[in-house]
Amino acid sequence: MDTFEALKLRRSIRKYKPDPVDDQLVNTVLEAARLAPSWTNTQCWRFIVIKDAVIRAKLAETLQPNPALGLNPAAVGVKNAPVVIVALAEKGIAGFYKGETYTSKGEWWFMYDVAAAMENLTLAATALGLGTVHIGLFDAAKAAEILEVPDTFHVVAMTPLGYPEFWPNPRPRKELSELVFKEKFGGK
Repeated sequence: MDTFEALKLRRSIRKYKPDPVDDQLVNTVLEAARLAPSWTNTQCWRFIVIKDAVIRAKLAETLQPNPALGLNPAAVGVKNAPVVIVALAEKGIAGFYKGETYTSKGEWWFMYDVAAAMENLTLAATALGLGTVHIGLFDAAKAAEILEVPDTFHVVAMTPLGYPEFWPNPRPRKELSELVFKEKFGGK
């Protein structure tokens, strides 16, 4: 599958078959994440692969309700998928120069580096016939406690990984003309 096909097919999957995911496939999606760009090549990300049902259930309890839905539908996926991958960022290196924040955006890892790695991971999973859903609405401190993450790292995101019960239809996307401006904001 080429990149554009994976981009078009990627969906947020929240319901998974119980079929196990081979370790080689897990390593393949993690390799895709490893190849993502990062601030001055710091590669601040780390990943925890969770297959244990008790730990997955505890992580599912950290998901916070979606304000629009009153619940977080991704919690079912975290609990029931055969694999959950949690992405961490090492604090104080991405977006820093000589120990000081170097950008007006603060620590770079949260907004960019881990997101780029997770996007690579989700696209690779799609190309392999696996489903994911990028989750950020959870209690990161509680997840860190469950996973025994040291204070030098921050839990940023997680995704279930498994074979989807079904592939949802694509959601509507805005037209480029609504998103792209020429020369200045609002310029057509």
